[in-house]
Amino acid sequence: MVRQNISRRAFCATVGAAGIVSVAGCLGDDDGYEIGMVDSISGSLAPYGERNERGMELALEDINAAGLRGEELSIIREDDESTEGEAVAAADKLVNQDGVPLVIGSVGSGASMSIHDSVVDGTDVVHISQNSTGAVLTERPNLLRISPSGAAKGAALADLISDEGHDSVAVSWINNDYGDSLATVFDDSFAGEVAYNEPHEPEGSSYRGELSDMAGSGVSAWLFITYADEVTVMVNEAYDQGYYEDVDYYGAESTIADEILTNTEPGSQNGLTGITEAASEDQTNYQNFESRFEDEYGESPTVWAAYAYDAFLVSAIAIEAADEFSGEAIGEVVRDVTRPEGEDVSTFEEAKELLEDGGPDDINYQGVSGPIDLDENGDPPGNYRIYRVEDHEYVWGDYITS
Repeated sequence: MVRQNISRRAFCATVGAAGIVSVAGCLGDDDGYEIGMVDSISGSLAPYGERNERGMELALEDINAAGLRGEELSIIREDDESTEGEAVAAADKLVNQDGVPLVIGSVGSGASMSIHDSVVDGTDVVHISQNSTGAVLTERPNLLRISPSGAAKGAALADLISDEGHDSVAVSWINNDYGDSLATVFDDSFAGEVAYNEPHEPEGSSYRGELSDMAGSGVSAWLFITYADEVTVMVNEAYDQGYYEDVDYYGAESTIADEILTNTEPGSQNGLTGITEAASEDQTNYQNFESRFEDEYGESPTVWAAYAYDAFLVSAIAIEAADEFSGEAIGEVVRDVTRPEGEDVSTFEEAKELLEDGGPDDINYQGVSGPIDLDENGDPPGNYRIYRVEDHEYVWGDYITS
């Protein structure tokens, strides 16, 4: 498990292919405020965890340029290795050894739920997931999240597949809380017949049996609710078997990643259509974030990097607004600084200036990913976009707002 205290003043960590963090000679002093982060630096969700790291870096740069309560914000970061067990171990270390009042984590819905149920629930620690979309998280109102619930996305997927002329579908979903909850929403929403609706295990080396059963269902559409590594195996094996010629493929937010294109055969995914979370790209603050990200990393940000950035900005604004640096005090104001009743701010510096003469109710942080506006369930509003694979590239379509 990667364990590292990361200070923006001297941040120069790099993540290698094996998920190893190199920080020799990088760290500054330990003054200031520390919070925790559980991220998927290795394992099947690492492509998304890497994007979180970049959003975190830019957020820390902005927060510490303005100063947090006159000090600096530092992050104690832990790798959950894309598993629920490691996520719990990481969070337990952060809460019970490091004593952080706030934990950001994690990517996978099952990991975030396990962190909350096993470590955070019953304490004063504030818990914010940067990326988890599982609909079941809504049942835990003190598990806040920056990415929206998958409930609206599941219903939108059902409408999309029906609108494209399919009255039957086969669904293969990854056997965890994320897969189960999204598959359930889809099944409840689809107007036609879900002829095949079965789980597959994570990190499988082959899914030929599942693919054969899907083909045997005789449907015209296949929906993959899974992660990057798993769908890569599925698409390649389906291509080898020629299944792609007879059905249309569909997916969600975890079946779109450059790594999937890199590791699948050209033509193997042509026509795959999905719905993913999307940032509000017409907003000036998103455009500024995009420009900075491209200058720093040489590529455009994903919405997951934007969510990570916003998780840290919301955390920092709540810390600035709280009466003291404690989980109880931060928890009392963290929703308030995202509510539309306050004055719109799009940077930490703007929020800090307003808080000099006001309180948390005066702040409405407008995230680079879009409005945050955390509701009574800890969920933000949803913004989604349709994507399609054409000539082995992602092509973007219409937006969907929940």
